[in-house]
Amino acid sequence: MKKGDHLFLVDGSGYIFRAYHALPPLTRKSDGLPIGAVAGFCNMLYKLIEDTKDEFEPTHLAVIFDASSKTFRNDIYPEYKANRVEPPEDLVPQFALVRDATRAFGVPCIEKLGFEADDLIATYARLAHEAGARVTIVSSDKDLMQLVNEQVDMLDTMKMKTIARDQVIEKFGVPPEKVVDVQALAGDSTDNVPGVPGIGIKTAAQLIGEYGDLETLLARASEIKQNKRRENLIEFAEQARVSRRLVELDNNVPVEEPLEEMGVRDPDPETLIGFFKDMEFNTLTRRVGERFNIDVDAIPASGEHPPEEAAPQEKQSVSRTARGGAPGATPKGIDLDFKDANYVAVTTLPDLEEWIARAREQGFFAVDTETDSLAPMQARLVGVSMSLVPGEACYIPLQHGAGGGLDFADAEGQQQIPLGDALKALKPLLEDPGILKIGQNLKFDILVFWQHGIELRCIDDTMLMSYALDAGIHGHGMDELSELHLNHKPIPFSEVAGKGKAQITFDQVPVDRATAYAAEDADVTLRLWHILKPRLVGERRATVYETLERPLVKVLAGMERAGVKVDKAVLARLSADFAQKMARYEEEIYEMAGERFNIASPKQLGEILFDKQSLEGGRKTKTGAWSTDADTLEMLA
Repeated sequence: MKKGDHLFLVDGSGYIFRAYHALPPLTRKSDGLPIGAVAGFCNMLYKLIEDTKDEFEPTHLAVIFDASSKTFRNDIYPEYKANRVEPPEDLVPQFALVRDATRAFGVPCIEKLGFEADDLIATYARLAHEAGARVTIVSSDKDLMQLVNEQVDMLDTMKMKTIARDQVIEKFGVPPEKVVDVQALAGDSTDNVPGVPGIGIKTAAQLIGEYGDLETLLARASEIKQNKRRENLIEFAEQARVSRRLVELDNNVPVEEPLEEMGVRDPDPETLIGFFKDMEFNTLTRRVGERFNIDVDAIPASGEHPPEEAAPQEKQSVSRTARGGAPGATPKGIDLDFKDANYVAVTTLPDLEEWIARAREQGFFAVDTETDSLAPMQARLVGVSMSLVPGEACYIPLQHGAGGGLDFADAEGQQQIPLGDALKALKPLLEDPGILKIGQNLKFDILVFWQHGIELRCIDDTMLMSYALDAGIHGHGMDELSELHLNHKPIPFSEVAGKGKAQITFDQVPVDRATAYAAEDADVTLRLWHILKPRLVGERRATVYETLERPLVKVLAGMERAGVKVDKAVLARLSADFAQKMARYEEEIYEMAGERFNIASPKQLGEILFDKQSLEGGRKTKTGAWSTDADTLEMLA
């Protein structure tokens, strides 16, 4: 590698999870092997190679993967990433296949035990930088932004957007070289990096901007004016230092594959087509055949059907439910214990932006709305809940109390984010087609968000998954599914809002009680999704869900939103005509009866018909009154 070269480093692990959540759970027809993530990965890598060769002119390319979940960081802090659940069961056998796909493209596939992919990327970026080459990291992962400099940038291929120094400053409030100090203070709940309690990204950026770096800040913490912030910085100083060691990438990994072996070259078409045929990717097979102008029919499949057992054995356990067994069996890695669940109210815009950033980085999250009515087209949006990992969720109160969320504090002094500000922040996330939104009965939430100009895109619905899987075996409401699959009874609505005439609407519920109720809904939904989604593949219900149930959600929501077109003027004229006719009929009835009476009273009508008029066919009810039900009146007519 020399000056003027351009190295592309692809975050392979990020690609896998984006591919998995962007596509439905496809399976190979010949044997049912899950291949959805492999298909998405191949399409993304093929598109990257084709789209960047002219605009960016990469001379070198490699895909970097995580080798294992345990790294040197776990020696520093054993709880590092301890809150992460196991990957979905139908994704596990695809990890090895994705690596095979990378090699079939003729691209180096690099990983190293004990280190994260980010550390390898940091090391190769340093080596290329020292050689005078440019580096583009293909990822939008915030942890990699510390590597950006005058010769290193990032590329978010979902938006084809370059992330350089200015974009890092926009996100973190500090330049790339100070990102680790900000992250050390703010921590990261996704990776279980502790940070300093009470300090978020914006506050951390402000402190680092003022004091220069983490060590200077900690040394001068006693100067901080805010009492709680000063106390936390002093008390958790060592925790901040540990956090910095966790978030700082190691750019001195003893790598084995040299940069010189990463030179960009065309793949061997027969190898690539053979792999695509083996995976039964007909469209990609045809595309590569056209690209290299060769007869794909003359090329056999590679014949390599990597067995599922190639993945680590401990990740191969499949729930009884996923194999068609008894409901309630739970996939490995889904923690059903709700006792230690962490539910928080998000009441400031910086805190909301942090949740949004985490959701965007992860690529999927559960979402739920709380309203003051069950009629979505008339309901007021009271709040939104989100969950990213089982056991952790937030509630964003928006219109609790008379103030409607505008500079309003409830009886306990709990502030809320103004409705417009919160929805403006949430809108890009909710409308992003590359980020999966998971919900229970999402048609309702789609209509609620529509009322505020937000179109919910890229969805999964646990209610419809359950229906596709179990149809008439049981109900598909969230509470019933929670008790069935999670052995957990959610907080009933009556417990927070009351019953009968004493029941209040959700906007009148205090924020603390609303948070416990609403955040739990999002948490339960996410846990159900982790259980139900793999079953779609294992029980061969994916086609029903993907081609029928899921697409119909927006169709039905659109129908409800459109309603029925009526001509109000015509209806008004009809109403007037009917009123006049009814008045005429009433006068005729009084004349025939010989007296005026209450026609709407069954008792008085019965007495006129059967006592005074002596009509035949009358029958009496248990109370002794004459019956004037529809059958009786039709018989008389």
